[in-house]
Amino acid sequence: MAERTVSDVLVERLHAWGVDRVFGYSGDGIDGVLGALRRAGKPVFVQARHEETAALMAVGHAKYTGGVGVCLSTQGPGAVHLLNGLYDAKLDSKPVVAIVGQQVSTVLGSAYQQEIDLVRLFGDVCAQFVQAAHTPEQVPMLVDRAFRTALATRSPTCVVLPHDVQTEPAPEPGAHEHGVMTTSAGVRPARVIPRAGDIRDAAEVLASGERVAILVGQGAYGAGEGLVELADRLGAGVAASLLGKPVLDEGLPFHTGVMGHLGTTASAELMRGCDTLLLVGTNDPWTEFYPAPGQARAVQIDIDGRRLGVRYPVEVPLLGDAAETIEALLAVVERRDNDAWRQRVRTWVRDWDRIAAERAAAAADPLNPQGVVRALNGRLPADAMVAVDVGSVTYWYARHLRLPPGVPAHLSSTLASMGSALPYGLAAKLAEPARPVVALAGDGAMQMNGLAELITVAARWRDWADPRFAVCVLNNRDLAEVSWEQRETEGEPRFHASQHLPDVPYARWAQLLGLGGVRVSSPDEVEAAWDEALRADRPFVIDAVVDPAVPLLPPLQPFEKIQPMYTGLAAEDTPLARRAAAHLRRERAGEGFSDPG
Repeated sequence: MAERTVSDVLVERLHAWGVDRVFGYSGDGIDGVLGALRRAGKPVFVQARHEETAALMAVGHAKYTGGVGVCLSTQGPGAVHLLNGLYDAKLDSKPVVAIVGQQVSTVLGSAYQQEIDLVRLFGDVCAQFVQAAHTPEQVPMLVDRAFRTALATRSPTCVVLPHDVQTEPAPEPGAHEHGVMTTSAGVRPARVIPRAGDIRDAAEVLASGERVAILVGQGAYGAGEGLVELADRLGAGVAASLLGKPVLDEGLPFHTGVMGHLGTTASAELMRGCDTLLLVGTNDPWTEFYPAPGQARAVQIDIDGRRLGVRYPVEVPLLGDAAETIEALLAVVERRDNDAWRQRVRTWVRDWDRIAAERAAAAADPLNPQGVVRALNGRLPADAMVAVDVGSVTYWYARHLRLPPGVPAHLSSTLASMGSALPYGLAAKLAEPARPVVALAGDGAMQMNGLAELITVAARWRDWADPRFAVCVLNNRDLAEVSWEQRETEGEPRFHASQHLPDVPYARWAQLLGLGGVRVSSPDEVEAAWDEALRADRPFVIDAVVDPAVPLLPPLQPFEKIQPMYTGLAAEDTPLARRAAAHLRRERAGEGFSDPG
């Protein structure tokens, strides 16, 4: 029997922390750990196509499961590639542990091949904890600290393992001597509830409002039932941050949808009209869409005290778990008659429903991307899991997709990293292989990471209890979000050399990999394509050829905010730009504006 090594101890520690799978890519700098994973058989090693997507899978695992995601890479370029996914974890506050190999200790400092100062490299992204092991005895303690810190701070952490340390004989367990730390795995979360006096102060502010708005973020997961009851007692309207979209059923008549630049007109009206604001588990950065400072008295609930009062001036900051704090508020908040405000909110919701339906049904060349996403409503299985990429597809998801209650949906929000939908979807599917997955991506994101990770899907799907993994690619041959940002923020025309994308046959690529796929270019084909994808006996790619001229229009903006879009389109002076200007005027008219020109 081979001698146990430090890597065997590491793998045992991962198992003790409840790690089911490790996402990574191999390399000589991490061979010791890979050998230990092979010997143990668990955690399972999941080979990604690239270290960046391995890290994104770890983030996706943390988001869908609520546990700690773990990624593994070799030294040098492999370590560098992890950074993007780890920053995704940092900015969206998810616990991820990175295990990173390093050259042998004797060459460090010699400018050796693939030698990078990894502690310095990860010093910002893993600011809460990054350490290199120098002795075998350190490794269990470093792993324990990495996991505890990741969970306590909801952030990524990193343990760097030189190759010689990985392959050293395992240290004797339970050493009891000076300078050796003996630690243990495991943590049990505490209840965090504000003081009773602070709850009463918050209740007084909320009860005094005539026009109460609640903004719900990802920190409100698990508090949905209490939030609905609290909103009913206060007669409040509810909006969601992008990350908070899955928390509550958007079919509620007082739910105005997503707030912000890619949000709804109803949420914009809610924020403009309220005199009292309750922020629950949100750190949404679109502060220009919040009420004006001084307009509303505000209460904020967050488990992280560093976020209290950061996005809006808050009168009563409540440090606590959202569900527990909402329950405490319900114990002191009385029901009130606020039907006039609720009626206004319902009117805004109905107006938005009309606007959204009209936009999705509008003719486009060849397909309207809003209609492609909206066609998923009523078809999305009740047990589905949804992964969304970054780009124009994020707007259509935010505005048009109605998630069934309880269906999780995740995306790279604060970092907004393209190419995350397929890694996220894979993490979701590997965690719960009996549930269907739907991934929504643009063609830029699909070309960046998705085509490669579709290979991973093709390699693994036969092991899944439910083979359904539906990928919808909005194929407009354009980096559409950036094109519209160039017009909106700079008044610049679209830069063809920068923005144009090759036309890739995404469905045919899927078929070459042994998967299903169909290219859709007629409105009559869209619903049938979704039906086929969601009943397929294998993963399936919908290649939807959509119109890049459909605008990414922020809600209810004055003409001076929109005028640069028209300026940029006029400077382009192409058929696409003229079609885009017509779409823009039509959508603005639907919001009640009559733009000149």
